[in-house]
Amino acid sequence: MTSAPVTAASRITFHALVMRPDDDDPEMIVVGRPELREFVELPALYGEAIRLLGEGLPVTAAQERITADHMVELDVAELVDALAELGFVASVNGQELHDPAGDAPRNLFPWLVQRHVAWIFSRPVKLLWLAVVAGALVTLATQPDLVPRYQHFFWGHYIGLTVLVNTALFSVSMSMHELMHLAAARSLGAPARISFGTRLHNLVVQTDVTAIWGVPRRRRYRVYLAGMAWDFLLIATLILLAGHVGMPATAKALLQALALTALLSMPFQIQVYMRTDLYYVLRDLLRCRNLFDDGLRYARYLLARVASPLRRPRGPVEDPTSDLPAHERRATRVYTFFLVLGSSVTLGSFALYGAPIAIGALLRAIEGITSGLGGGSALTIVDSALFLLIEGGIQALFVVTFIRGHRHWFRRSPG
Repeated sequence: MTSAPVTAASRITFHALVMRPDDDDPEMIVVGRPELREFVELPALYGEAIRLLGEGLPVTAAQERITADHMVELDVAELVDALAELGFVASVNGQELHDPAGDAPRNLFPWLVQRHVAWIFSRPVKLLWLAVVAGALVTLATQPDLVPRYQHFFWGHYIGLTVLVNTALFSVSMSMHELMHLAAARSLGAPARISFGTRLHNLVVQTDVTAIWGVPRRRRYRVYLAGMAWDFLLIATLILLAGHVGMPATAKALLQALALTALLSMPFQIQVYMRTDLYYVLRDLLRCRNLFDDGLRYARYLLARVASPLRRPRGPVEDPTSDLPAHERRATRVYTFFLVLGSSVTLGSFALYGAPIAIGALLRAIEGITSGLGGGSALTIVDSALFLLIEGGIQALFVVTFIRGHRHWFRRSPG
């Protein structure tokens, strides 16, 4: 309910709202407030009521107009209460309501607006992108030694220094990847925010672009693919520089190391059983609203069905996909198979290989420090300490980010 009572004579003002036709159902509309990243689907008739209220008609007058024009009874006061709960209503009879936008996380680079970044996605820039990528492919065909290989990672003699520099290079590339998502969203007039997140056992930097629900589906692909487009451009540019610009051997080795680290980040996007860039592309191609969460709920439902004979009966287990449209239900059930399989393989591989390698490397680094302190090389101490600093810092940041993102797991249930 609103803090100010809505009566028949109430006049309502709204915050700046986005209203557009639904991508799939012409009888529905999407209404949202981008700065809150809050969007809802409503019957088109509700959009007409919002428009009439926004023009200054009181509640009763708007309701009577809709009844006269469409022969439909609509409780406009109830609609206003629901919109107020979402933070869409600015005032009732001149009395301002609490604005939840003041409590929302701040956007990164708020000064970066549409006119600053729209040119990045213009046709001339796209043609330039194609030319650079094509040039890099020709270069690789004529100079195959420039194809990124694992040996390019080890450009120096000291592993700690190598890991430190490569981590810094990867961080720059990753930051630009996310900034491109942000720029693509801003080019469509939608706010976006960058933060840390977790994907299974991975620490990731992610861009919240929920506000792009305010634009049609066909334009959202720009935002989803902007990061990978940057990765391709970066790798292509580095290959052209290494192949055609004379430079010292160390500089060339660093360029090749950066190209390798950028390349290694791209297969992660194919893992659509997590919320990767290509997951969002797949979700929109399949016309699904919340493919990952629906798939996760369906997986839990299947697990509950399997486990139900072993547990005390708590009533029938209901299929969470039963209320979805037929095409979403089919897509969700197929996706659930890949979600469970992909997640199991990824976590299993990490348990069998990733975790032991990380633990072994940490133990070797500790051994390097202790042996160095016992009369060994000072460079060995520094090298091992750098490795501990980098890997320890990353793992600590992962733990903090995971706990923040899953606070509800750590709260005690009442009683």
